[in-house]
Amino acid sequence: MNFYHILKSAHSGWRYLVLILLVLAIITAIAGWLGKKPYTEGNRKLNVFTLIFVHTQILFGLVLYFVSPLVEAGIRYWKMEHIGMMIFAAILVTVGNARSKRGDDPSVKHRTIALYFGLALIVIVASIIQMTMVDPSRSFFGVS
Repeated sequence: MNFYHILKSAHSGWRYLVLILLVLAIITAIAGWLGKKPYTEGNRKLNVFTLIFVHTQILFGLVLYFVSPLVEAGIRYWKMEHIGMMIFAAILVTVGNARSKRGDDPSVKHRTIALYFGLALIVIVASIIQMTMVDPSRSFFGVS
């Protein structure tokens, strides 16, 4: 097994950790926002870990972008759409995490995380679904 296949497997598997952390952060943020709960150190840590995992996934993806034969083959989805959507999702997570730190009101912090992380999750899921349509040999839940 060469470096490309190891990295591709890591990138495919890491997405589950990213999706789980995003869903947990969004659920926690919505519960905190609607339940008028305080913004705790646990909330902050969950959001930072989500940010770190998203950025790690982007790093895996960027390395794959430069070593992948799919990009060299000129498949438009991999060259433009997938990477663009994923970078946009990472920007949403980064901005959401940064903006949540600014406010003093816990409700605003929770709402900011719910909004930005939620939008990032929608972009990521849409990109994964689009990937399964571009390459039918891949599945949403299967490690490819």
